[in-house]
Amino acid sequence: NFIATFELFQGSTGFRPKDWAVRVTPVFNYNLLSVRERGIVNVDVRNGTTRHDHQIAFQEMFVEKKLADVSRKFDFLSVRAGIQGFTSDFRGFIFSDNEPGIRFFGNFDNNQYQWNVAYFNLLEKDSNSGLNSFELRHRQVIIANLYKQDVFWKGYTAQISFHHDRDQAGTGDANGQQYDTNGFLVRPSKIGDVRSHNVSSYYLGWTGDGHIGRMNITHAFYQVFGKDTRNPLAGREVDINAQMAAAELSYDVDWWRPKVSVFYGSGDKRPRDGVATGFDSILDNVNFAGSGFSFFNRQGIPLTQTGVSINNRFSLLNDFRSSKTQGQPEFVNPGLFLVNAGVDMDVTPKLKAFVNVNYLWFVQTEPLQVALHQPNMRHEIGVDYSLGFVYRPFLNQNVILSGGIACLQPGGGLKDAQINETLYSSFFSATLTF
Repeated sequence: NFIATFELFQGSTGFRPKDWAVRVTPVFNYNLLSVRERGIVNVDVRNGTTRHDHQIAFQEMFVEKKLADVSRKFDFLSVRAGIQGFTSDFRGFIFSDNEPGIRFFGNFDNNQYQWNVAYFNLLEKDSNSGLNSFELRHRQVIIANLYKQDVFWKGYTAQISFHHDRDQAGTGDANGQQYDTNGFLVRPSKIGDVRSHNVSSYYLGWTGDGHIGRMNITHAFYQVFGKDTRNPLAGREVDINAQMAAAELSYDVDWWRPKVSVFYGSGDKRPRDGVATGFDSILDNVNFAGSGFSFFNRQGIPLTQTGVSINNRFSLLNDFRSSKTQGQPEFVNPGLFLVNAGVDMDVTPKLKAFVNVNYLWFVQTEPLQVALHQPNMRHEIGVDYSLGFVYRPFLNQNVILSGGIACLQPGGGLKDAQINETLYSSFFSATLTF
């Protein structure tokens, strides 16, 4: 990705918000994929095993205006309209993306409270780069949240939030079907009852982040309600009732920080009934339990012969989506329970290292059994080992070098899904900012 940002603004931003701003961020992308089998880079096997692709996208294009000062201490009310980045909680569990919309935001009580009220009309994503296209998705998202600093303890910030996802992406064309850039069907999912459907969901959440003395804490809990007009796996209209919970504790010991964390996304024990109890997000980009260094979080694992995935890239949820960005939320899924142990180390002022071990298993296996027509599947996904580093040679953000290696040793559940070998991955990235 080659990214250029152009911004014009007015205001002394050292101690108060901008009076107004205009920002445009075009992204020029080139990507290459090489695989060992035909029918992966494109639905047409005549396209071989290698794909070159490029795209120009706009990840930011907005205007911002401060509407009012609400106190003498520069508490403010502002509005931002256009394509903009927004993450709705501390770790990106529910929504984290760059989308067109309008957002009112500000603070009060000497910046002890911060708030956002936002409406987004989502765009289709390019299948290969994941960047914005110029086509609307038929999906709207409304978000409202409120942060309060120093709740109960100094240094701990609490947040409450509301999300509404109105996904009518099944109405993309006359047949209610959407194919990706490479000719694969992404809406509706190629699993169960392949008919167009709409999803309307409502999330209520409580999250927190900060420290209590020397103990660092992050936690989240979400309850989601709603309706899916025809869930593919259930083959009928379903009411949504699912939960997610996560917590991380860490402790600073000189130059290293040991940590433990748990993650729970509810699963659906009765896939064919009228209640969907498997948790799914809107567009998550999770920074938790090893984040982008772990195999399970970074790679995503396809489910054999179904056209959907057990989980998608940069997501922890086992949600059976055809694609995180182009597919629809699927609330009939097996769910996930994860236990993590890790350590973050400041090896030198320039070099950070991250070591994580995750143990994962399916909460319920009945959706897997229905999807694969296979009885008596086991719960264990496996053990995920990862090692990563971040190196800043000039002690600033101008050059950031990142890399990692990871492996996933499959447990009984993955072996029952015909994934028998240990899976490996490695990556290296260089971010250059001028």
